Amino acid sequence: MNRVPVVSQEGKPLMPTKSSRARWWVNNGKAIGKWSDVGVYYVQLTLPSGEELQPIAVGVDPGKSYSGVGVQSTKYTLLQLHLILPFGRVKKRMKSRAILRRSRRGRRVNRDVPFKQRNHRQCRFDNRKQCKLPPSIKASRQLELRVVTELAAIFPVTAIGYEQIKADIDQTKRKRAKSGKGFSPVMTGQNWAISQMEKIAPVYVRHGWHKDGNGTSQIRTQLGLEKDKVNKSAAKPNTHAVDGVALACGYFIKYTRFTGSQSHGYVWQGSVNITPSPFRIVTRPGAAGRGKEYGFFRRQLHFEVPDKSGTRKRKGGTITPFGFTVGDLVKAEKAAKVYIGYVGGFTKTQKTKNVSVCDYTWKRIGQFAPSKVELIRKSNGLCVA
Repeated sequence: MNRVPVVSQEGKPLMPTKSSRARWWVNNGKAIGKWSDVGVYYVQLTLPSGEELQPIAVGVDPGKSYSGVGVQSTKYTLLQLHLILPFGRVKKRMKSRAILRRSRRGRRVNRDVPFKQRNHRQCRFDNRKQCKLPPSIKASRQLELRVVTELAAIFPVTAIGYEQIKADIDQTKRKRAKSGKGFSPVMTGQNWAISQMEKIAPVYVRHGWHKDGNGTSQIRTQLGLEKDKVNKSAAKPNTHAVDGVALACGYFIKYTRFTGSQSHGYVWQGSVNITPSPFRIVTRPGAAGRGKEYGFFRRQLHFEVPDKSGTRKRKGGTITPFGFTVGDLVKAEKAAKVYIGYVGGFTKTQKTKNVSVCDYTWKRIGQFAPSKVELIRKSNGLCVA
């Protein structure tokens, strides 16, 4: 049976309750039903109540393109999330930005004058001595942090389990790694995410496999959870969310060594119960798109190449002339059918005025007349399915 998160009258997260009890509270005016930004329904009490809490752990299995998150208590699996990360989209746009910036600098320089008198920016510092976090990796870790923050607002999170990898540095850089000068951007991003999550709750680190028996795969095997390792891009619980649940369960069970009078070895200590739970797919607007170009553009207000008349057409922007913002959750109607999706853009000419509505993968559902589009929720930077 699914459990519904509960928050107090002051907004403090309490222990989840049965869905039937939550409905009874709402019907009798003792609670108000609400929706969180990650698409989880919860209730807020209107009367004072007790605040007795039990441990609840959140497990985060970070990846390159996908991440899994699980919320677990000793008796119930409360939630499973599949995160589609914006890694590829950010990487592609950073590459495009570098190409355009390089071309602008080339056009600006007058090569007929001496080098020292040319109109270009001089070197101000050596940017090769820094250990900056790449924007593509930081965007992925920021999405994980945003989701964990939203979960901590409705669940009384006691601890956060995070899987950390030990990235293998290239052969050409191993000498630098031994001298302490080499680094891995992946590990740097994970360390940054751990430092930020520690502000929410204590973080315990696990590895995919560890010799002490407390790795993610070993905990998953002990709990009898199956993982699909063939099609990891599939948005289903047993691809990445199952590892998030295993990491969360690692807070309640542990593989420890024992020594007796006549025997010694290792044994699993603790107990946890795995149950069916709600499953959600979370991503950024446009981050899950496919194709040559996808997503929306906040600052790129025209195409790079002008048309035959020499003008550059408008490209991007999040504001529409119909009162909607790109990313707003709306309900649209066409041909007696109702669709629910996210505003992806608009078309406004002398003959047509339409609002484009997309699903969570940013695939366009259709174009609708503004009068047939009804706002459900303003954009919060997340798309949930």
